[in-house]
Amino acid sequence: MAAPLISIRGAPVPPGGEAEWFTGADGARLRAALFPAKGEVRGSIILSGGRTEAIEKYFETIEDLTGRGYVVLTHDWRGQGLSHRELKDRLAGHAAGYQGFLTDYRALLAAYDARLPKPWFAIGHSMGGCLTLLALAHGEAPRFQGAILSAPMLGLQTGGVPLMLARALAAFNVALGRAGRLARGPGVTETFENNVLTHDRARYERGKAQILAAPDLALGGPTWGWLDFAFRATAYLSQGGNLKSVTIPVVIVSAEQDKLVDNGAQRAVAKNLPQGEFINVPGAYHEILMETDTMRNIFLRALDALLGKPASAPAPEVKSVAPAPTAAPQPAPTPTPAVEPVVAPLAVASAPAAKTAEAKAPAKKAAPKKAAPKAAVKPAAQKAEPKPAAAKKAAPTKAEAAPTAPAKSAAKKAPAPAAKAAAPKKAAAPKAAPAPKTVAKAEAPKAAASKAAAPKAATTKAAPKAAAKPAAAKTAAAPKAPKPAATKAPAAAKPAAKKAPAAKA
Repeated sequence: MAAPLISIRGAPVPPGGEAEWFTGADGARLRAALFPAKGEVRGSIILSGGRTEAIEKYFETIEDLTGRGYVVLTHDWRGQGLSHRELKDRLAGHAAGYQGFLTDYRALLAAYDARLPKPWFAIGHSMGGCLTLLALAHGEAPRFQGAILSAPMLGLQTGGVPLMLARALAAFNVALGRAGRLARGPGVTETFENNVLTHDRARYERGKAQILAAPDLALGGPTWGWLDFAFRATAYLSQGGNLKSVTIPVVIVSAEQDKLVDNGAQRAVAKNLPQGEFINVPGAYHEILMETDTMRNIFLRALDALLGKPASAPAPEVKSVAPAPTAAPQPAPTPTPAVEPVVAPLAVASAPAAKTAEAKAPAKKAAPKKAAPKAAVKPAAQKAEPKPAAAKKAAPTKAEAAPTAPAKSAAKKAPAPAAKAAAPKKAAAPKAAPAPKTVAKAEAPKAAASKAAAPKAATTKAAPKAAAKPAAAKTAAAPKAPKPAATKAPAAAKPAAKKAPAAKA
């Protein structure tokens, strides 16, 4: 049965797009839309938006995807867009666990299976990224060739409230029968100047215009039930064992200046996935696909790489192999929110969660330190082998200043001139070391460089200085956001100190 698609002057319905109703869990009437590929058909993409978002918001992205030769299937999750709303109050963003969402997703794929050319790829943003990964982990992975997630909700920022307390508050209110109550009251109206979703004014205003044209698309703040669902879903995905069955490539594209979801949790999940990859978008707010072209194109290049199409820019511009703040200059000024946003998911960075993900990396890289004694007993030519290119200039000077020790060992095992000549040749070898899979791992080379230099400098007592370097690994932790973040619809306010803030993901 046909369903409507809302078209406005700045965002017309992409050519050939048709919407339909399909039946989800418990007989809920849900909306989906199918858009034909342009030119030669290369496969299909299932696109899932985030909390508060409707099909219409992704018309521009749909044009990008169909233009690449893919049939696009997108949908409104239950409780938002024109799909079935869980409560009488249409603006209340509610959820009752995640099983209903998973049943809806399976029903969506079943309803359109015959019309979706293979191979299939999945794209999910924020809450849609969380639910897409949940579906893959619950048996849907074999149906897809790969997935790419935009700022996925794999952990919530809790606005200064300890994560365990926020979870307990949500569970407590649900247990008391308050699941349908808003977790936060009305707040200050959101504007472009205080929004934390995008730096692109045109795309921000376009989204607002779509809501004005069709008020039924609007959604307000989350309920205690929604928060409880979000905490349970993210807790499930944080367990590495639950992701072992997701053996397809999964790319996580993270917004560096995200104030709604936890980037540290994204790094951890990317690390736990068999073929996970983490990519950072410098300077970006939460809605990467609604960001400025410079930031948005990073996502599109990563998508092209996943789809097998040559990227439009060199790989180093896509993959983040250094802490986000130093990856590249911010392409757009970051407006500081003047007032608290309307609908905030749990807003400020959850420091414990972010730091935990980052702190583990240095610990794992400590292993090379044990190998140092072996290198010490070997000829000078092998001593130099662990040295990375990044080793301090002082190291060669010290070695030349104390030639006595190498000369003695060389006299017994090899001619002194050969030992001296071999050392400089091996110093540059570590330059070819493969780049780490995630940003968290990227810090390790620096620590390794410092520790690798220790055996060489052992006779001059310089090792303690090199050992102090691993402290730099702390800089990779997800940036702390100052204040609660915002969503699209005006329905939330800053919570009291003991109340869990609302969430938009």
